[in-house]
Amino acid sequence: MEQQALEKQLADIQAKLDFITAQMEAQQRKQQEMEELKQDLIHIGKDAFNSAVVQLEEVSPYFDTDDLVYLVKKLLRNTRNLIHLMDQMENAADFFRDAKPLSIAAFHELLTTLDTLDRKGYFEFMKEAFKIVDTVVTSFTVDDVRMLRENITSILLTVKNLTQPDMLSTLNNAVGFYKKMDIDVEKDATYVKIFKELRDPEVKRGLIFMLEFVKNMAKRNGETTP
Repeated sequence: MEQQALEKQLADIQAKLDFITAQMEAQQRKQQEMEELKQDLIHIGKDAFNSAVVQLEEVSPYFDTDDLVYLVKKLLRNTRNLIHLMDQMENAADFFRDAKPLSIAAFHELLTTLDTLDRKGYFEFMKEAFKIVDTVVTSFTVDDVRMLRENITSILLTVKNLTQPDMLSTLNNAVGFYKKMDIDVEKDATYVKIFKELRDPEVKRGLIFMLEFVKNMAKRNGETTP
């Protein structure tokens, strides 16, 4: 009985020793890994330091410690401005992100509108209109355009008078009459025949109208001429 108890105690002690040995080995491996990491970091640090020294030697003529101190002070004094600037950039980024769907929809709407205008012939019309402008530019001189500018008031007044309802009605009647007019003048017309025609009341009224028209035109020209 005592022999069994002793063997059990020895087994427990052996188990504890094995556990302690395993822990010590694990700790030793960790220390070894840390030491290797330390050596690697030392080598990396040396390389980085040497590289930094080389780079600083290249800019040393343009860089001074005082410049670095001044830059740090400048950044510290403008910390709030930098924070405000970054906030503005974030707000702008949020705006562009929110406006992106709207811009895409507006772009598609623009394409649809342009396609509709093209199918209706607006672009073809504009192209022909540009050709008209080109023809005007190549057919008239600068002096012609200057004279047009100087007389544009008179031209517009004339157009205004021509577009009055009574004037348009008269012109329309005259054009209609001209289209329907069928006059055959004899080649052997004599003065006797002309005098006979002058006795016609319609001819007399026409001649009187023409004379009054010429008189009024001459009178109007005399009034407008300085």
